[in-house]
Amino acid sequence: MKRRTRPASASGSLPSDRLGVPLITLPEHWSPEQALAVFEIVDGLRELLWHRYGGQIQQAMRAQRSSAKSTAQLDIDYTEDPPF
Repeated sequence: MKRRTRPASASGSLPSDRLGVPLITLPEHWSPEQALAVFEIVDGLRELLWHRYGGQIQQAMRAQRSSAKSTAQLDIDYTEDPPF
C-alpha cells in the first residue's frame, strides 16, 4: 500500500461526542506492528471511501466549512479609501 501525507482534519482533532469526549480511545499497549496493521487497515478504508464517495465527501466538507465561516469579511465598504 503506498503512503501519502494527508492534511489534518478540518477541526484538527478526533471526532468527539457532544461533551467533547473523544469517540475513539487507542490502547496504549499495542506493539509497533499492531499499530501499523491498524493504520494500514484504516488507510485502506479511507482510500476505498474516497474512491466511492469522494465527490460527496468534498461537497459535505465544503458545506460544513462554508456554514462555519464568518461573513464579516464580505461586508466591505468599497466606496471609502482603505486606511493604509
